[in-house]
Amino acid sequence: MKYLDEYRDPELARNLFDEIDHITTQPWVLMEVCGGQTHSIIRNGIDKLLNESIELVHGPGCPVCVTPLDTIDKALAIAARDGVIFCSFGDMLRVPGSERDLFQVKGDGGDVRIVYSPLDAVKIAKENPDKEVVFFGIGFETTAPANAMSVYQAKQLGLTNFSMLVSHVLVPPAIRAVLSSPVNRVQGFLAAGHVCSVMGFSEYVPIVEEHQVPIVVTGFEPLDVLEGIRKTVSQLEAGRAEAENAYTRAVNFEGNKAAQQLIADVFEVTDRNWRGIGMIPGSGWELSERYADWDAALRFEVGDIDTKEPEICRSGEVLQGLIKPNECEAFGTLCTPRKPLGATMVSSEGACAAYYQYGRFVEIEGVKT
Repeated sequence: MKYLDEYRDPELARNLFDEIDHITTQPWVLMEVCGGQTHSIIRNGIDKLLNESIELVHGPGCPVCVTPLDTIDKALAIAARDGVIFCSFGDMLRVPGSERDLFQVKGDGGDVRIVYSPLDAVKIAKENPDKEVVFFGIGFETTAPANAMSVYQAKQLGLTNFSMLVSHVLVPPAIRAVLSSPVNRVQGFLAAGHVCSVMGFSEYVPIVEEHQVPIVVTGFEPLDVLEGIRKTVSQLEAGRAEAENAYTRAVNFEGNKAAQQLIADVFEVTDRNWRGIGMIPGSGWELSERYADWDAALRFEVGDIDTKEPEICRSGEVLQGLIKPNECEAFGTLCTPRKPLGATMVSSEGACAAYYQYGRFVEIEGVKT
């Protein structure tokens, strides 16, 4: 367990807490972009143990959480059709559409299958030539290479019965959207290490220069998160704003060039609607014209499905760092993991799910939760 235990060492963590406390002289609001980082922070109580001047807010870095309601409804419409095998990662099966979810479609007789890789769906298409096999291709830049490879392989193999419903979103435009909001409070960002392992962090440099906020690439273990916080606070206290890498064991400046080339071949940038947030220009990928024949939205003609979010769900405010999950009136009552109103309560990376799982139900005066 060397590569886990060494990044969870209590003594090293205490030293980092002490150093952060020592260098902090004024209030700062930091946003961790990734849902995996959110769960690490809440599970380990990092936000409660930090200097009281540092507030951590939770960003839109959960791809399941930001997949728009109309895309979920498109998935449900396709999955319910005769002759379709609908493949998805497990998290998506419980994300509520406007009336039901993929588990309910499966319960009603739909052939909905959980897979662990999009290449599993390609294999299913090869084994079932008489069926239409659809993979639900969601995610940030992290999952894009594997998703792109599945479409690339389907084309190379001539698999005309395979297609992908794509809902890819990109981190840098989301950070720009947060910073451009008139109600933004965020003064520094912890960037998602796994995204940067694919894309590098060169694309954060223009954001830092334009908005003068630090962006520090950060991992997911407790010491990773604390080191990211330490570097971000150090920049803020010194009046600096740089794109900095605190996850050097996995990330370099340029990223994975081979993965980027595959992505550029299969996908092209598009405007994307984010659940609870709205349209962010240039914030997503869709299949490029070369691969349009494998686009499930076109193949099944579901592009005209357009549904609205329930007003009672405040997940959009959570995803923008404007409120904490337990500040939503529906949290833990009308909205629970069994009966979620929004995807932030469903996903294993959702902030609402983290607060529910680790008992963050109430705000206690004078105590950060």
